[in-house]
Amino acid sequence: MDNLLSYGEIKMMRRIGKIAAKIIKTLKRFIKAGISTQDIELFFEKILKRYPGYEPAFLGYNGYPANLCVSLNDEIVHGIPKKERKIKEGDLVSVDLGIKYNGLFVDTAYTYPVGRVSPLAQRLIKVGKKALKEAIKKARIGLCIGDIGETIERIAKSNNFSVIRSFVGHGIGYNLHCPPEVPNFGKSGTGEKLLEGMVIAIEPMISAGSEEVVISSDRWTAKTKDGSLSCHFEHTVAITRRGPLVITS
Repeated sequence: MDNLLSYGEIKMMRRIGKIAAKIIKTLKRFIKAGISTQDIELFFEKILKRYPGYEPAFLGYNGYPANLCVSLNDEIVHGIPKKERKIKEGDLVSVDLGIKYNGLFVDTAYTYPVGRVSPLAQRLIKVGKKALKEAIKKARIGLCIGDIGETIERIAKSNNFSVIRSFVGHGIGYNLHCPPEVPNFGKSGTGEKLLEGMVIAIEPMISAGSEEVVISSDRWTAKTKDGSLSCHFEHTVAITRRGPLVITS
């Protein structure tokens, strides 16, 4: 398996992941009402240029036309940054970014509230963060992919939210996406067994309404069919003898 990695390779991914985490943290201060989604992409480019050899992982991937994804409100994932797309007070802004270095990839995502957001939006973010945190605890040797998905789905449903089934987490390493798939739903004890050295991207995508998805006219941006709010949180996680190692923290 190309995502069954050595200690040295995981250590290198951790180095890349720390940069990704720093960018995610810096964006918390940068994202505000009045900027465009393209401004976020340009800011990402500017920071990444400080690190020679580090590249945006998404640009050109399967033809994707930008360096990262910026999705607003009912947009779940794969939102293309645009100069004319302005961020407003009360928006939810989901940023999904990947970085490549020395042939290795990391992938991470975070949903930012802009200013004062609705109680529903606050609760959605809280549930998304909790789902990711609890799912990471299941990334242990001997457990199964289904244990991760079951955890995410249970937390979402217990709060009357839905998990998005059309998009899933994935293996990662020398490829941005590789087996196994890591769905946000499942049954404990089922699916592929987790092995030492496996690295996966766990990424709860949760809707405040329906799980149904539509693709926008740009052929990339995925939105909730009923227009409900969504959130997206993601970490790259290595399965190690000592337990889950969050690469992108």
